Amino acid sequence: MTAIKAQNNLKEHRVFIVDDYSILREGLTELINREMDLTVCGEAGTVSGALQAIAACKPDIIIVDLTLKDGSGIRLIENILYSHPGILMLVLSLHDESVYAERCIKAGARGYIMKHESSGELISAIKKVLRGDIYVSRKLGAKFINKLAANKINISDSPLGRLTNREMEIYQLIGENLRRQEIAEKLNLSLRTVETYIEHIKKKMNFRDTHELITHAIKGTMKI
Repeated sequence: MTAIKAQNNLKEHRVFIVDDYSILREGLTELINREMDLTVCGEAGTVSGALQAIAACKPDIIIVDLTLKDGSGIRLIENILYSHPGILMLVLSLHDESVYAERCIKAGARGYIMKHESSGELISAIKKVLRGDIYVSRKLGAKFINKLAANKINISDSPLGRLTNREMEIYQLIGENLRRQEIAEKLNLSLRTVETYIEHIKKKMNFRDTHELITHAIKGTMKI
């Protein structure tokens, strides 16, 4: 974690950035610090680094990526809310919002924005969440409204939605072409536990075999 000194005492809202690429954290810091009412108070590239630094930095909002070196952004969101109830979080990710946004919001995030959006849209998203609103894209917002109208807000509508957060995390890592042992080491799980999760994923998504699961997961990652 790198502490970042505020350059303008008039800035009101403290922002903490969690992303595993240092160059992206630097770019976000420069972008956010241009705003008169925002300042980056700290950053981290790992789950463990973020959890250690957030208590000291006391941010108003945390920008979280989903793919981190030592764990899942969704799990980090849950852990942060457990220790700091009510803290605001905005997910900034490459991963398809149609798959992950609703899951992240159910975990406690207040918004989801993809990394291909403009810098201006990101700033708008941050400020919207700080105002107490939820941020999603217009396309996804229309989908949510339609679900609300039908009283059907439920991520289990899709096959991926049937997966637990841990199963989704493993599915994502399979899509990144990690082997079972690598997944076990990354998530600090036993190989047998990972294999059990994989069997659950295959069953829930009706895959005939592991090869079909791997192919589907890799294709899903390539679309992102």
